[in-house]
Amino acid sequence: MDGMSLLTITVLAVFVGFEVVSKVSSTLHTPLMSGANAIHGIILVGAIIVAGQAADPWVLAVALLAVGLATANLVGGFVVTDRMLHMFHARKAVGAKEAPRKADGR
Repeated sequence: MDGMSLLTITVLAVFVGFEVVSKVSSTLHTPLMSGANAIHGIILVGAIIVAGQAADPWVLAVALLAVGLATANLVGGFVVTDRMLHMFHARKAVGAKEAPRKADGR
């Protein structure tokens, strides 16, 4: 593939991705992100393959930028998923060593 084809595919992927994500309500972004981490991993592998086959310096630069952005996207997805899962853990009692109060408040 020549550089112009790769650039065209990248620009089209950006537009399609933006349109798809912008149509999702904000309450669904976090659960969908947890399921999309595998897709981000595939994108990262694809960006690494393109960077490995780049012949022109500017194609290599764009491919390395894609690797960086895909890595940030993948790591960010796992961070948000981890934070989301921590919301469902039972909270520890703040004063666990305190004696329980009696019904009359003493």
